[in-house]
Amino acid sequence: MRVAFQGERGAFSEAAALQLWGEAVEPVPLRSFEEVFRRVQEGECDRAIIPIENSLAGSVHHNYDLLLQHELHIVGEVNLRIVHHLIALPGTRLEDVRRVFSHPQALAQCEQTLAAMPGVEVVPAYDTAGSVKMIREQQLTDAAAIASEQAARLYGMEILRSHLEDVPDNYTRFLALSREPVVPSGPSKTSLVFAGKNVPGSLFKMLSVFALRDIDLTKIESRPLRGKPWEYLFYLDFAGSMHEERCRRAVEDLREIASFLRVFGSYPRAPQIWPNNNHQAL
Repeated sequence: MRVAFQGERGAFSEAAALQLWGEAVEPVPLRSFEEVFRRVQEGECDRAIIPIENSLAGSVHHNYDLLLQHELHIVGEVNLRIVHHLIALPGTRLEDVRRVFSHPQALAQCEQTLAAMPGVEVVPAYDTAGSVKMIREQQLTDAAAIASEQAARLYGMEILRSHLEDVPDNYTRFLALSREPVVPSGPSKTSLVFAGKNVPGSLFKMLSVFALRDIDLTKIESRPLRGKPWEYLFYLDFAGSMHEERCRRAVEDLREIASFLRVFGSYPRAPQIWPNNNHQAL
C-alpha cells in the first residue's frame, strides 16, 4: 500500500503510518502537503497520513484548508507520542552547535528549551527528518536538527540530546486519508465541516443537535470563510459514526440549519495513549 506523507523518510508522519498499517506500508515521502493530497486524489498513492493537531502547538491549520479543497475521506486516526532529539553529524559537540533546523511545529514544541541555548540561531525548515538529511548532505559541522530517533538512525547521525520538547506530554494526532470511505466497527469518530448563518444564536442552535442527543464533541476548530470577511467555517469531530441512527439524525438536523455542511468521514477512533490528569488547572 503506497502511503503519501509530507517530509523525508524518518519523519513522524512515516512513524504514524507504520503504527496504523504496519508492514503493508510502502512510504512515499513528498515535499508538500498539497502534493500529498494530490497524489492520493489522482490515484498515484493509496493512502495519505497528515498531522492535524498537536497537544502543545495546536492545530495544523493548512491541513484543515486542504481537507476542504480535496475530495478525500478520513478513514483513520493515530495518536503518536512525540519525542524530539537534537541530532548532528557524528563527532559534533553540543557546544559547537550554532544553528538548529527543523519544521516550525517542532520548533514551537521546543521553544523554551531552545531559548535556553544561548547563541543558537533557530532556522525553520520544511521537515524534521529533512533537516537531518540536509545537515548530513551538506556536512554542516555547526548545525543540528530536531527530529526523531528513527531519523538519526536512518541517516547515520548522532543524538546530542533527547527530550527537547517543552512538556513531556507531547502528542500529535494524525489523520489517514483515502479516496473511498470506510465503515468503522467498534469505537468510532466522525469529522465534518459546516458554516452557519451570521445571526445571533446560530452556533448555539447548530451545536445543540449534538447536545440534545448526548453526543460527545471531541474537537471544534474555526477557520476563516474565504470571500466572506469575519465569517467562519467550523471543523468538528464527534464520538460516533454516521452508521449510528442518533449521529445520522444529528447531522441531518444540522444540515437543515447550516448554510453549508460536508462530512469527511466516520472512522475507527484511536485509543488514548496519554494519562488522565483530571484537567488540572494551569
